Amino acid sequence: GKTAAFSIPIIQNLLAEAGGNGRKSVRALILTPTRELAAQIGDNINAYSRHTRLKHTVIFGGVSQKSQVEALRKGVDILVATPGRLLDHLEQRNTSLKNVEIVILDEADRMLDMGFLPDITKILKELPPKRQGLMFSATFSPEIKKLGQSFLNEPVMIEVARQNTTASTITQELYEVPDGKKTDSLVEILTTKGVDDQGNTLQAIIFVNSKLMAGRLSRQLNRYGFLADAIHGDKSQEERSKTLGAFKDGTINYLVATDVAARGLDIPDMPLVINFDIPFMAEDYVHRIGRTGRAGAKGLAISLMTSEDENNVEAIEKLTKKKFNRIDPVSYTHLRAHETRHDL
Repeated sequence: GKTAAFSIPIIQNLLAEAGGNGRKSVRALILTPTRELAAQIGDNINAYSRHTRLKHTVIFGGVSQKSQVEALRKGVDILVATPGRLLDHLEQRNTSLKNVEIVILDEADRMLDMGFLPDITKILKELPPKRQGLMFSATFSPEIKKLGQSFLNEPVMIEVARQNTTASTITQELYEVPDGKKTDSLVEILTTKGVDDQGNTLQAIIFVNSKLMAGRLSRQLNRYGFLADAIHGDKSQEERSKTLGAFKDGTINYLVATDVAARGLDIPDMPLVINFDIPFMAEDYVHRIGRTGRAGAKGLAISLMTSEDENNVEAIEKLTKKKFNRIDPVSYTHLRAHETRHDL
């Protein structure tokens, strides 16, 4: 919905100008923090503008520049980009931003979290002073407001919900699990709660705090007989795209992810999100569980808490202004049966 909210008006406004003035330079720029989000926005724009004369392309790192250079030099109306790769192309003079009429900063808070502020500042200096600017952010910290003031002129702030709230369509559960028993608890939860009323396996995104844990946990789940794979920043773009594709087409049921996947993933009917690790930043909790309960659908978000997570849990409760209903440690009846089948 959010992508449509800014991309459809962009397309409409650009079409309103006679023939695009015949320019080959970029007229609308959309900056995103991750490759996955950039690709997803590009797919949406492709669908929305399919029957128009407008041209667009997507550029991000981790892949060859050759096809990107060709597209940029032919000229595009709408450019979707991650900051680092866009700077590479600007330095190589493969494109120009001098004729940009509209600039979008999507997931602005995530871009700051990922350290993109210096890159964004350099890119904004390449834009003409007269332009329309829009900034989208799930959270509004003082840093975000400062960024907005630096490139927006007397901006109007529009909120679709109270800041840092979680969707009412999401049921949130917090399991207090014994130290050293998180994997056991996860297996039990997937066995008992990871199925629908007909006994079909529910797909789930399982969030962890480190790339090392993502790989380790996905391998552990595979040993238990679950279909899982990991996605994180150390994987190549080809590997990440392949894993996402397998998850979307149902080849795998569980996507074990670091926060690189917490933003922008729009997977229809995602029923379940699990925080295997409680996030260090309270805002990331909001982003993670926002992968479920989308577009009015109901979703379930389960978090596993050990004794080390008390402070982080309290920070989430303070941010969201909502107390968790803490659930006692789960039993391991199903787990033992699962282990026995696996051993055999």
